[in-house]
Amino acid sequence: MPASRRRRAAPPRRSRSTALRVGRVASMGLVALLILIAGVWASWGTAQHVMLPGGREKGTVVVTRCGEETCTGPFTPGSAGATARKSMTIAEPIAVEVGQTYAVVVKPDSNEAVRSGPAGILYAWVPFGGALLLASIIVAGGLRKARLAWVMAGSGVALVTAAFLAV
Repeated sequence: MPASRRRRAAPPRRSRSTALRVGRVASMGLVALLILIAGVWASWGTAQHVMLPGGREKGTVVVTRCGEETCTGPFTPGSAGATARKSMTIAEPIAVEVGQTYAVVVKPDSNEAVRSGPAGILYAWVPFGGALLLASIIVAGGLRKARLAWVMAGSGVALVTAAFLAV
């Protein structure tokens, strides 16, 4: 048989399975990364005010009334440059009781305050804790990284539990 008539061998199946594996790892890694970025983005909206309070008004709010989505009360300044206000709003009244006094940081150019201190920091990062829990499922199933997934899930549970106990 002449050399020009030889049959070409079929491409090895390993290259296809390797390409699929790389594609799966890349796509699942991207999804997990996007979930974590979304969690940080959702948390940072509140956490920036609590964690970096320099130059912001700090003080206390005595809660006088609560609705379904907000609680209100008078603001007493606790830092230089802060002004007293008759009505200050605390969004998302989780574990806020009427008649109680809470340490707060005022969001710039608004009448909205966020809780400060350890409870405020932990509560601000709860969305990131949820993102860790969700991403751990993708890391375990899609990336097949069980240890990393357990670490992520444990971190998410610890963060959410600490926030629950602190608030």
